[in-house]
Amino acid sequence: MTSRLPQSVRSDVRDNRARILDAARAVFGEDGLGAPVREVARRAGVGPATLYRHFPTKQALLVQTFAEQRQACRAAVDDALADTDPWHGFRGMVERICELHAHSRGFADAFMTAFPEILDFTADQERSLRAVTVLARRAQEAGRLRPGFVVDDLVLMLMAHRGVQDAPLATRLTASRRFAAYVIEAFSAVPGAGTPSPLPPAAPLRFAHAGCGRRGGHAGTTS
Repeated sequence: MTSRLPQSVRSDVRDNRARILDAARAVFGEDGLGAPVREVARRAGVGPATLYRHFPTKQALLVQTFAEQRQACRAAVDDALADTDPWHGFRGMVERICELHAHSRGFADAFMTAFPEILDFTADQERSLRAVTVLARRAQEAGRLRPGFVVDDLVLMLMAHRGVQDAPLATRLTASRRFAAYVIEAFSAVPGAGTPSPLPPAAPLRFAHAGCGRRGGHAGTTS
């Protein structure tokens, strides 16, 4: 009887950790990084003390919460670099990163925000920017990417893409694909050859989703 106790305890610990991470992906994915840790604990059905035993800080929780997305982002960059057609690789990378960001507000925030205290995210950002620099140079040498493109243009694109996060999930996924298609076309050095035709269908966006049309005539925060 006693010999089974340690295994049972380990199983409970694993289950609690899995529930916490599932809850964190849902909470931060829906509400962004500003969501309180206590909401993660509540959604996971555990007490705050249990959560902090597994993840002593919110930063530690974020690193593990978005581990799969970070791996997928690295894969998107690596696949793009390995593509023998640099423009095809560049396009695929833009599409995949936009889709990753559209699926999770929290990951989009984490990817775009400087976290000096979270070395994992900082390393991911620096690695991605170095890879995009190499890929962009190859695509420009092939005559497919605009000569004036710089890495900051991709950062600017992702900042603009952040706006789709305010829409419901199904809507923002459709909007994200259309946004990516237009951006790829804008980056192309060959007019009309930047993206497949037809474009993804338009999402039923409304000004309310974009933060407009609220009381006071601007997008402010509510208490």
